[in-house]
Amino acid sequence: MTGREVDVAIIGGGQAGLATAYYLRRAGIDFVILDGEAAPGGAWRHGWDSLRLFSPAAYSSLPGWPMPPGGDDYPSRGAVIDYLTRYEQRYALPVERPVQVQAVIYDGDRLRIETDKGPWRARGVVMATGTWRHPHVPHYPGQELFEGQQLHSAHYSGPDRFAGQRLLVVGGGNSGAQLQAELSLVADATWVTERPPVFLPDDVDGRVLFQRATARIKAFQEGRAPDAPPGGLGDIVMVAPVKAARDRGNLGSVRPFARFTRTGVLWTDGTETDIDTIIWCTGFRPALDPVAGLDLIEPDGTVALDSTRCRRNPKLWFVGYGTWTGPGSATLIGVGRSARDTASEIAAVLTGFPT
Repeated sequence: MTGREVDVAIIGGGQAGLATAYYLRRAGIDFVILDGEAAPGGAWRHGWDSLRLFSPAAYSSLPGWPMPPGGDDYPSRGAVIDYLTRYEQRYALPVERPVQVQAVIYDGDRLRIETDKGPWRARGVVMATGTWRHPHVPHYPGQELFEGQQLHSAHYSGPDRFAGQRLLVVGGGNSGAQLQAELSLVADATWVTERPPVFLPDDVDGRVLFQRATARIKAFQEGRAPDAPPGGLGDIVMVAPVKAARDRGNLGSVRPFARFTRTGVLWTDGTETDIDTIIWCTGFRPALDPVAGLDLIEPDGTVALDSTRCRRNPKLWFVGYGTWTGPGSATLIGVGRSARDTASEIAAVLTGFPT
């Protein structure tokens, strides 16, 4: 069986896949989106219940159609899922789901995409699988001895099941701050960070961060070093629950423990603490299993690219994984830039003419 033929297959139907599809549709390219989820929404379907964006709807939109404003300043996870669902419908994007992509392999002058619903063949493949399927948990000595529960933020839904427990929330980013904020209301939660967290001013949100990122891109394009913004770019945004935790004194953090024990952890000063659950807010790695057999993945888990095009296999593009696929490309508003450039390059390659 040779499989269904298409010019371009996009693997992943989240925000990166949809943004790329929007521009491919405008360029008149024949494509399909192969999505492993049961319904629209991408990784947002798996966020915790209280998750909110750092920016208003107008600063959290995909190309072509602004996210409709809602009743809250910062859209909820549910609002984002609704927006992505309606975005698919608005542009009648050809999404096949649920389709589990098992491998991308060479097939003459094409790539063959092996799936649980049968193969596809494409002239080009856009990897837009994101990172949610590859949560990262660091290794600590004695970890295998710990008899309590360990949970990554990827699988956290809400605080109620942890009421009354002794918890460690491990990780110094925005997810760690948000989970610490809400868990500290119901449990004895200790926040563990590699170094003291740095909080952005209360009036700085995703709008300001996007403006800063844009200024950095412009500086690089002009061949000059970008100015260092006050507070940095990757620090913790003071959304309302985080502000409230700070105001009640629940947002302090401690440095990492030395090792696990059977019932908890041993700290560097020799003291021990019994722990019921450890929640890892320690990030993700690119979910690149479908191309693992192509010998493309670097030791750091990324792929060498020219813009978003793979250097070792020019039939592959990578969109939406983070800085290595374009500044801001892992965000709703930031992915449009990478998606536009990717679709333009694909159109030029397939037609032989620049767009």
